[in-house]
Amino acid sequence: MNTDSILNTDLFIWVILPLLIFLARVVDVSLGTLRIVFVSKGLKYLAPIIGFFEVIIWLLAIRVIMQNLNNFMCYLAYGAGFAMGNYIGIYLENKLAVGRAVLQVITRVDASELIKALRQKSYGVTSIMAQGSDGNVNVIFMVIRRCDFETITNLIKKFNPKAFYTLEDVRFVSEGVFPIKKVGLTRNLYFPPFRYWRKGK
Repeated sequence: MNTDSILNTDLFIWVILPLLIFLARVVDVSLGTLRIVFVSKGLKYLAPIIGFFEVIIWLLAIRVIMQNLNNFMCYLAYGAGFAMGNYIGIYLENKLAVGRAVLQVITRVDASELIKALRQKSYGVTSIMAQGSDGNVNVIFMVIRRCDFETITNLIKKFNPKAFYTLEDVRFVSEGVFPIKKVGLTRNLYFPPFRYWRKGK
């Protein structure tokens, strides 16, 4: 069976072709989601590179769609791939945890032990006393790496399980105090030109 015969089979037209379109859309939309996040974080080197591959994959997918306008399965695959690509892109962004964020913790109980534990782990902590709706509260502000969020919240829950905390993204930090982390081999090989953080002072 030659190539033309394979391309004209029902299996290819109704199953394989839509599947390829679906996968292409998943990849390009996932890349697009990451690109938007990187742009918002100010990663001016990573975003264009991802955008290049994103648009190439999109062009391939739309070319196939235009050649098969009478195949409704291609439309369904295109839409499903777009939806799944958004989901996977958000999932990957959460896993990568790129950038820094401001963590604000509000607790009614004394926060001195929590503050001490955070500082012992080399986190920069600013604390103030404030007036809450039911009395005095301790307010703690921290600029953290997003990848440290889970570690810090586990520590907060250990000292005060009922503490209220919020997390807000920040685009730029001029200075900060952060724990020193060992950088893995993969990041050493591929990411030094695109470093987006500054070492704490």
